[in-house]
Amino acid sequence: ARRAADRIAALLEQAIKRGELREEVLFDAKYTVISNTRPPLYRTGYDTYTDSHLPKIQEPLLEALQASYAIACDQRGYVPTHNRHVSKPPSGDYETDLKYSRSKRIFDDPTGSRCGSHTRALLVQTYKRDTGEVMHDLSVPIHVNGRHWGGFRVGYQPESVATTR
Repeated sequence: ARRAADRIAALLEQAIKRGELREEVLFDAKYTVISNTRPPLYRTGYDTYTDSHLPKIQEPLLEALQASYAIACDQRGYVPTHNRHVSKPPSGDYETDLKYSRSKRIFDDPTGSRCGSHTRALLVQTYKRDTGEVMHDLSVPIHVNGRHWGGFRVGYQPESVATTR
């Protein structure tokens, strides 16, 4: 998780340096609701960039860890680019979209809020996900150009820990 957070920070810093992304846009708290989405999904000024670049970091880690998710979020719990297996276009069916259209959501439940806002070296939380599963969530902060942007989250189910020992 720490290496992934550092790689994401370096990626974003390089994008800013090259002019592909503006730092004020990356730190902007303006979210535009995507109409007709439930749960609501949002666009930002930087999610197109993260959609193009974060999967190269997130997906290999997700596979290597056999985790449920490996994602970056901003300080408010917004996940601009979720893992591919749960980034399906919205279907209009709430239950389906809750499980499979998780990209571009703000996870502002107590666990999701802490993942992006904390600045500890490591935070591990256990919670009941909005889909009903009990999950462990490990998160580390992401700093971009010395500023706290958010966090990197790895989620795994308690049973997976027991079976991998």
